[in-house]
Amino acid sequence: MASPRLPRSRGLRIHAPGIQYFDAVRRAGSIREAARRLNVASSAVNRQVLKMEEELGARLFERLPGGLRLTAVGEVLAQHVMTVLQDAERARSELDGLQGLRTGHVELVTLEGLCHRVVPEAAAALGARRPGITLSTGILGSAEIPDAILSGSAHLGLAFEVRRRSGLRQLAVVRLRLGAVVPPDSPLAGRASIGLADCAGMPLILPRGNFANREQIEALLERSGTGLHVQYEAGSVELLKQMVLRGLGITFMTRAGLETELEAGRLMHVPLQQGRSFVHSELGLYARAETTLPAAAAAFAEQLTEVMEHLALPGDKRGGVARRLSR
Repeated sequence: MASPRLPRSRGLRIHAPGIQYFDAVRRAGSIREAARRLNVASSAVNRQVLKMEEELGARLFERLPGGLRLTAVGEVLAQHVMTVLQDAERARSELDGLQGLRTGHVELVTLEGLCHRVVPEAAAALGARRPGITLSTGILGSAEIPDAILSGSAHLGLAFEVRRRSGLRQLAVVRLRLGAVVPPDSPLAGRASIGLADCAGMPLILPRGNFANREQIEALLERSGTGLHVQYEAGSVELLKQMVLRGLGITFMTRAGLETELEAGRLMHVPLQQGRSFVHSELGLYARAETTLPAAAAAFAEQLTEVMEHLALPGDKRGGVARRLSR
């Protein structure tokens, strides 16, 4: 007996349009912008939202001069809708997989420094194994990445020092050594490790508050009591590197984002110690806790995890990468 023919799932809508329309308005903050993104008439979107409000007997959005904002009832519904839509995406991905299509789309949010080597390497590995998957990467500040995941704007988030939050699931984590970044002619360059006292008299270039490591470094400086002088701040890894290359001072970061300069010998990374222990920064991969990842996002998460594993030095792999992916 012949196997039943599976329907093509690409573009399949398995839920009422009102759910998609509500989610689009939630993301856009206005009926008109949601309609533009959906490529439908504004009246159609408005009609679906009004219908949902009538059925629920409550307002879903506050109508404000600057746009629409979810009410308390809307917030509750939004959590349900995000779970439903991501689960529908997972189902579509699995249907495609049964047909051998191996397609799907992944939304990643991450930090600028991780786009120098980590994300491109993972994307290249994914492209070689699953060429039908598309990927969109957004660069955000550390504090914004968990919000993007929890709001349903991204499947995955990759960032340093993310605080534990309800609804956020850690898929993988690796501990990387924090160190001083110096030019090769620096007196610190040949050291196996340094303490903050070794940096006395050197101007510091610190990352701005959009870096999670900023709080970590400030706490270390405060505890050290060395009175190190912060002369510059920079909001990107590229600017931090360029300022060190021009002899303006030293900075502190992990090796992530420095790969090209370290391999070329243009910069040196000297691990920082506090007492007898190295100072580490935690790089984690995150997703929403309430939903199962679509197949495409899970595949990319596996590739990111493999690249993360290779970042850690052998002595840092105690507690190393935690694989917690659930399909």
